[in-house]
Amino acid sequence: MMRNSLPRRAALWASTGAVLTALLAGCASPPPPTPVAPRPAPPVAVVLAPVAPPVPKPVPQVQALGKTSAASSPRDYRRDAAGHLYNLNSDRVYHGKMPPLLYAVGVLEVEVDARGNVLSTHWLRAPSHVPEVMAEIERTVRQASPYPAPVKLGRVTYTDTWLWHKSGKFQLDTLTEGQL
Repeated sequence: MMRNSLPRRAALWASTGAVLTALLAGCASPPPPTPVAPRPAPPVAVVLAPVAPPVPKPVPQVQALGKTSAASSPRDYRRDAAGHLYNLNSDRVYHGKMPPLLYAVGVLEVEVDARGNVLSTHWLRAPSHVPEVMAEIERTVRQASPYPAPVKLGRVTYTDTWLWHKSGKFQLDTLTEGQL
């Protein structure tokens, strides 16, 4: 019977050796770490110097109240009337280039008598989608009376385009600084 136990013992020692070999293989040092790509440097903060706002062009000082206009055509008188409106409403004039989208654009015809008093106003292109702007433009035109007296023309009817910004400030096409 002893003979049969030898192959069993040999098999037991062989299997024990295999288990020990497997255990020792698991204790081997870990593989070297994979190289990590260096992190990119954090972005450098660029500090821009503050940009000074554009210096507004001076409001044209054309004619003061009670003055006369030497205009020889309604187109020339329009310039005097626009300067008169700018002088009286300098705090409401939009300085600089107007943005591409305006709150309102209206074309108003104004009739002025020989003394510079407003006789009538008539919308050629009314910004009817904003009736409050229409009323404000009409009020501004009437409150600016008397305009420079059109001595060469007597009575004059002139037309100007009102460019209205959502802030309530405006430019007249005659003296506009343009649009962006």
